[in-house]
Amino acid sequence: MKFALNKSLEILDNTPDSVAALLHQVSEDWVNSNEGENTWSVKEVVAHLIVCEETDWLPRIRIILKSPNTVFIPIDMQAHFSIAQKYSLKELLIMFRNLRDSGLAEIRQFEFSQADFQKVGIHPVLGKVTLQELISTWVTHDMTHLGQIARIIAKQNVELVGSFKQYLRILN
Repeated sequence: MKFALNKSLEILDNTPDSVAALLHQVSEDWVNSNEGENTWSVKEVVAHLIVCEETDWLPRIRIILKSPNTVFIPIDMQAHFSIAQKYSLKELLIMFRNLRDSGLAEIRQFEFSQADFQKVGIHPVLGKVTLQELISTWVTHDMTHLGQIARIIAKQNVELVGSFKQYLRILN
């Protein structure tokens, strides 16, 4: 697929609703479950998406556009734990939707040229990344965590599906 901002925005706009639909009126057992030791719960995944909205995607887009070749501030990969403890899932889903809406509204105000998508920021670990790569990664990051949420939920049934497990790729 060739990069097109509008196609990326389609996915980015739908992610909060997709997460909310997947978790609509589910019990705390599902929300607080994880895949085992040192793994995230569903609620922690949603909190992580919020942290990324606040400190990753849009802030880094602004950096690339205003100050190309600037080193990004690393993401706090522990911040989501306290956010998940502080708020209910319902509150987290509302925060995620609101942050995503305001971020995408800002992006839609930018007047991007084709050259802008080749501007570079410096990731603290990966080095040079283009705006196109950052936006494409944002889309893929969303899909990764949608898949993670589905996998966490599915794995709660690993002992309950019996011999069907062999046909359920998400459990293997």
